[in-house]
Amino acid sequence: MLRGAMKFKAIVYLTLCLASSMIIVMATVERARLLFDRNEYHVRVINGFTDNSSVPLVIWCSSEEMDLGGRALQEHDDFSWVMRPNFWSSNRMKCTMKWDTTRKSFEAFKASRDTHRCGIHRICSWLVTQDGFYFSNDEVNWRKDFLW
Repeated sequence: MLRGAMKFKAIVYLTLCLASSMIIVMATVERARLLFDRNEYHVRVINGFTDNSSVPLVIWCSSEEMDLGGRALQEHDDFSWVMRPNFWSSNRMKCTMKWDTTRKSFEAFKASRDTHRCGIHRICSWLVTQDGFYFSNDEVNWRKDFLW
């Protein structure tokens, strides 16, 4: 009986070791893909307001590694940049939007969320309107992600 229990414990231990090793390998492969794959994601924020000619939509974007600065966007203007996820960076870009007295911060790019969501063409577009922030990976079909 004692031998059977020891054998069972050994099988459980080996199974857990194998499972945890597989998880570690999968995570390492995903990070290595970001490191060696030359993925470039085209991020674009578009002013979708219909009447803000007197008050521009102000955007300021930065990450831990870089500051893209700010822009004042008139109707239909856009602000765009390229993200190149890699092993050593935070792989995210945070933007703060300001319109009149309203302010909202959001992650315009987050590799863990967007490497799949931006699609095969790696387009990550945001349309900012009076009623919220819309995301698209083709600039045809827009889905509201959140409100102001």
